[in-house]
Amino acid sequence: MNKLAEWGNQLYTGKTSYPFTQKHRLWFLIAAILVIASILVPVVKGGFNLGIDFRGGSEFMVSGVQNTDISLGEDVVKTAASGAEATVTNIAPGTMRVQTERLSDDQTITVAGELAETYGVDSSEVTSNFIGPTWGQDVSRQAMLGLLAFVVLVGLLMAAYFRTWKMSVAAIGGLFVVIIITAGIYSLSGFEITPSAIIGFLTILSYSLYDTVVVFDKVRENTKDYEQQQKRTFQQLVNLAVNQTLVRSINTSVVAVLPVASILFIGSYLLGAGTLKDLSLALFIGIIISNLSTLFVQAPLYSWLRHRDEDVRKHTQKLEALDA
Repeated sequence: MNKLAEWGNQLYTGKTSYPFTQKHRLWFLIAAILVIASILVPVVKGGFNLGIDFRGGSEFMVSGVQNTDISLGEDVVKTAASGAEATVTNIAPGTMRVQTERLSDDQTITVAGELAETYGVDSSEVTSNFIGPTWGQDVSRQAMLGLLAFVVLVGLLMAAYFRTWKMSVAAIGGLFVVIIITAGIYSLSGFEITPSAIIGFLTILSYSLYDTVVVFDKVRENTKDYEQQQKRTFQQLVNLAVNQTLVRSINTSVVAVLPVASILFIGSYLLGAGTLKDLSLALFIGIIISNLSTLFVQAPLYSWLRHRDEDVRKHTQKLEALDA
């Protein structure tokens, strides 16, 4: 604990410093590669694995189940519905959810009966219904509208709060990096895109923005009177701010990731709460990427944007001349 505190003090005073802004080209290159790869993943895989709410299909709920083996439900659908694929989830103790492509009325009756027999429950414990894709499309449309409204409002508010549009550009650029990479990793996992996953993606935006604002607030504090600085350039002052908030960023991410990881790994896999997987995976990936984006993309991007300002360049040249 003492070593951690000492490390934090050294970061705050500048005795220990990591080159977040100085190596911005490297971080931007890595981010660009990850973004391109994240875009290509769903393209190569033929798109995202859309859940039933987005593609439509038939859904069966089986209650009072003793044996929650998902392979039983998968085999029933494959046999009774001419090889149709099924997604079977244990959504609660003793309750199984079976989702398939849209089945005919005869197939629905057959599958419902076979599920009741296979899971050893009365036929009244099996319910079925058809879910159309319209609801999922409406959710997607509203999510996109919400994302656009969020980006516009964030840009305006950050520009007003920090009194510079360049912080807004850096913050929004980082947000898109977070969303794209998170979506790419989510697609790579093969998990279904569900309404819960969409909620997770939108929640990530708020978390990412919170972390960014904290770091940028320290950046603003450090660079407020940068022209009077005789020791550090604007870029170095931004880098100092990132290092000074590094411990806080790590602590925040750990505190946020631990409960989400518990839901994802313990709740979903050990306890079988399958309905939590999509939401928790989106949050788990997004929280980690958000913190990395703040440190390696947003702060360096802001420093790079300001480096082009005439007054910043003159100040940098002045200090470089003094050091020469």
